[in-house]
Amino acid sequence: KKRRKRMNRGASRGLNFLIFGGLFATSAAFAINTSTFTVGAGERALIYSYFGGIKRVVYGPGIHFLIPILDRAIPIDVRIRPYTTDSETGTRDLQRVNVSLRILFRPDAKRLPEIYKQLGEDYANKVFTSLASEVLKAVIAQYDATELITNREAVSRDIRGRLTDRAESFGLQLEDVSLTHTAFSTEYARSIESKQVAQQLAERAKFVVLKAEQEKQATVIHAEAEAEAAKLIGEAMKEGTGFVTLRKIEASRSIAESLAANRNVVYLPGNVNLLFNPNANPNSNQ
Repeated sequence: KKRRKRMNRGASRGLNFLIFGGLFATSAAFAINTSTFTVGAGERALIYSYFGGIKRVVYGPGIHFLIPILDRAIPIDVRIRPYTTDSETGTRDLQRVNVSLRILFRPDAKRLPEIYKQLGEDYANKVFTSLASEVLKAVIAQYDATELITNREAVSRDIRGRLTDRAESFGLQLEDVSLTHTAFSTEYARSIESKQVAQQLAERAKFVVLKAEQEKQATVIHAEAEAEAAKLIGEAMKEGTGFVTLRKIEASRSIAESLAANRNVVYLPGNVNLLFNPNANPNSNQ
């Protein structure tokens, strides 16, 4: 009986050790898990303290420590992100236009505590919703409707310059700003199309007139050349028959070259009639 009691006491002590060991390991794992946080690539993190608010320290990628229960980690994406906004505004010539603007931006990592305190997590929408519309209306009001089509790059640069200066005051860095779409009213679009057709017709008529003028000048030049050539030929014939002989030689050469290039032409001796005397020797005097 005493032996059994000793065995029961040992088993009880072992079970208690296992229970307390498991509780200690669980508590330690819980403490480690709640006292550390991980910041991924392309992210930064802030710590919000329930006593002091947002701390000024910005945490980079890696594993960091915090005070459990009292602190809370806030991850923030600092990679380049797109933001697209649409706005209806008016041009300098009082035409209504719908404009789509694409912005590539990222927050300034050093100013994340300031950004989060003033704007919160949804800082991009809070800044660009009003700021982009304001800048678009101010810039587009300086251009005519046709300039928005022909000088889109210049308009985009103007918008980017103004928007970059305004966004920097909120701690946002702009990588690119561009107009992705411009749509005018139906009536104005038709008027632009009619104007383009009229310009094309005018350019075509101008081309026809220029072509006719060039053909006229070519005809005059050709006639003057023919007259000058006839005059020179007449003077050459007055001096002798050398010019006529030269023309005969040139004509004979041209005819010989044409006949030589023709495969259907057969050359026969001139002093033999092969049709009536096929056995005749062309070299004989008979």
